[in-house]
Amino acid sequence: MLKGHIAIARAVFPDGATGAQLDSFAREHLWAAGIDFDHGTGHGVGSYLSVHEGPARISKLGTSALKRGMILSNEPGYYKEGAYGIRLENLVLVTEAQIEGAEKDMNAFETLTFAPFDRRLIEPKLMTADEIAWLDAYHARVAQMIAPLVAADTREWLDAATRPLRG
Repeated sequence: MLKGHIAIARAVFPDGATGAQLDSFAREHLWAAGIDFDHGTGHGVGSYLSVHEGPARISKLGTSALKRGMILSNEPGYYKEGAYGIRLENLVLVTEAQIEGAEKDMNAFETLTFAPFDRRLIEPKLMTADEIAWLDAYHARVAQMIAPLVAADTREWLDAATRPLRG
């Protein structure tokens, strides 16, 4: 799940791309293991209709273009029938990707949710150097944003939860 979550968080895609075009980024490593999840990878988030606000979504069925300013969830998951389920969920904002020399307008996601991922469930040996760098940078941002808002004993926990994987 973490590899798929990171793949969506790091995605760079042409302006006008749809959620269906991005959905497989989150599933690649599950498919390689012969498994999948039976829900969308993400959905639009709004304030007037509901938490699952369309038409934007990252899904096999997501045919609407993802436009700058849209907020979506990034929540790949896996459910082992009769045993367990897991989802990693953050909200992301569609933004302009700044790529020097780009010939097309490109977009990316800016992560909006900041909470540490449980290190007990992370196997660094299964991650690439780029994935670890993304996670370490994300955790550094979590610590930077959250530490000033919590008590000293919670800050100790936060420091441990957000320390670099390899450091």
